[in-house]
Formats: sequence, C-alpha cells, structure tokens
Amino acid sequence: MKTESRGREFRSIWFLLLGFCVAAAGVLILCINFSAALPDTIGRKLTEEEKTEVIGNNSSLIDYIYLSPNADFPRGSEIRKITIHHMAGDLALEDLGETFSRRDRRASSNYAIDTKGRVALYVEEENRAWTSSSRENDDQAVTIEVANDELGGDWHVSEEAYEALLDLVVDICSRNGIDQLRFTGDADGNLTIHKMFSDETECPGPYLEERMEEISDEVNKRLRGSL
Repeated sequence: MKTESRGREFRSIWFLLLGFCVAAAGVLILCINFSAALPDTIGRKLTEEEKTEVIGNNSSLIDYIYLSPNADFPRGSEIRKITIHHMAGDLALEDLGETFSRRDRRASSNYAIDTKGRVALYVEEENRAWTSSSRENDDQAVTIEVANDELGGDWHVSEEAYEALLDLVVDICSRNGIDQLRFTGDADGNLTIHKMFSDETECPGPYLEERMEEISDEVNKRLRGSL
C-alpha cells in the first residue's frame, strides 16, 4: 500500500512539473512572438536616417526619440482626440524614456514635454500608447505627458512647457484632420484628461486641468488662422 501511495505521489509530482514546464514554454513562445512582432526601431538608439524617417511620420517638433515596447502596433482606431497628462515630477526626457522602455512598467505615452519645452516621442502616432487607463480612449487619442516645475499643490508647469504643449497640440490636430478641439469636461470631448478615466488619479493636476478650455480656445484660434 505504501508503495502504491508513493507511486501516486510521484506521478502527481511528475505531472505537476510537466504542467509547469508546458506553461513556461508557452510563456516563452508568447514572449518570443511578441518580440518578433515589434518594429525593429523599438528600444534602441536610432540612426540619424531612422530619426529623420520617424520625425517625418510624426511631429517635426520632436527633440528626442526613444521608442517604447509598451504599446499596441498599430492603434485600433483613427486619431480623433488629444489626452493631456502630467508627469507628477520634473523628469528629463531621457529618464522618462528609460522608464517607458521597461516592459514591467506597462506604461507609455506618445509624447512628453520637459520643463524647458523640449519634446520627446516614445510611441509613434500610428500606435496606441498605454497612458490613460482606458483602451478605448488611447486607441483614439494622441497622449502627451507634461513635466511639472513644482511638485504637489497645483502641479504647476513652466511657461516653456505650456507653450510647447500648445504648439504640439496644434501640430497634431493639423496633421490628423482635427479641425476643432472640444473640452466638454467629460470623455465625450476630443480634448480629454487622464482623471476622466480613473478615480485613482488627479492627473493632469489642477494647473493644467483649469486651463483645458484655454488650451482648446487657443489651439482652435491657431487652427483657424492656418486655414
């Protein structure tokens, strides 16, 4: 009886180990397939020729590029919206790019702006960044992270960052056929903010949130002037 009991235990352990190995192999295959599906420009320093091509397909205002694997390639819908976020910090574009390059972070944005007004690209516009706690929104939106020059409180952003934000939003709208921005205070508008999609964040902070209508008005004014 003891021999039979030990045999059953051995077989149970063997089957358990076999199941673990099969599961591990499946995860490995998924990882390999995921890596193979990524564009070859992801997660590395680009050549000058590659940078020129990427900028040509996105905004000419870009100062820094480091493309993140944390995205859907391509996005599931055409671009209809802009979603504004704040960094909740004063990060260099290079440091934010390093954060977004980590797959365990599972976060990214299309663009970011630092306190000096420099613009970074982390996810090309044709792809969906993982930014707003809403797949539906991010499928339609170009997302922008803006650095804060004051931490806490109103989460203030610098004048340089704010002006760069206006320039970038105008550029995105112009190239993607968004003739008018509408901030409605909810997710129905085509200018949205992160907190509309999550109860766990105040992003983009009071300073930018209070200026959403101002942003839409100024962007619309510039769009009309370009016609």
